[in-house]
Amino acid sequence: MTGDRRLTDRPTSAAVAAFLKRVETMPAVRAGAGRRGRLLFTIDATASRQPTWDRACTLTGHMFEATRGLGGLSMSLAYYRGYGEFMATPWLSDVDEITRRMTTVTCLGGQTQIQKVLEHAIAETRRERVNALVFIGDAMEENPDILAHRAGELGMLNCPGFFFQEGRDPLVERCFRELARLSGGAYAPFDLSSADALRDLLAAVAVYAAGGREALSRLPPSRSGAAALLTHQLAGRRG
Repeated sequence: MTGDRRLTDRPTSAAVAAFLKRVETMPAVRAGAGRRGRLLFTIDATASRQPTWDRACTLTGHMFEATRGLGGLSMSLAYYRGYGEFMATPWLSDVDEITRRMTTVTCLGGQTQIQKVLEHAIAETRRERVNALVFIGDAMEENPDILAHRAGELGMLNCPGFFFQEGRDPLVERCFRELARLSGGAYAPFDLSSADALRDLLAAVAVYAAGGREALSRLPPSRSGAAALLTHQLAGRRG
């Protein structure tokens, strides 16, 4: 299954609202005393993804800023590109170091490796609790049944996956929505013309990873729309 690499129309506010509202009834997920929330941030870094990668570099700071009053955030950046290349950084809490590592990456042609993303998230969660997985991509060229099985494993480990789709390929959307559902997470579309919406969505996921559902309810009005979208989709989250 292949993704349409063209930019989609700007997502509607209703779609954003639906995403954020998904988080509303999700059980509170707290990092625990003396521990930062852990967020695995993964991106498709194949050839056409460079503009999105560059935009993501500028948004990581917002994610850390949003969690400052919640004990902070620990993030690992993972990506795939080229012929079977999959990389992941150590867990980092210095946003400058994460940004430095991101800016050294150049996107390369290749097929999607979402299965590796999910398996890496499972392995990391089994070592130590990962509070949320974020995936940003625009295509899916793998066996959807295998991906669904892995997403279900993530759900059993209480690691929700938040899947952000650039473009509007309907088959990719169907797959991303199912992966989000099975992992207990949420789905939302975006495009590069809606940078503010993507910034607020990522910040909301970071807040969830650091402080759980209750922390989302305390987001400032400027970001409350994003929070409402997440909370709605997370209504069916398993405990």
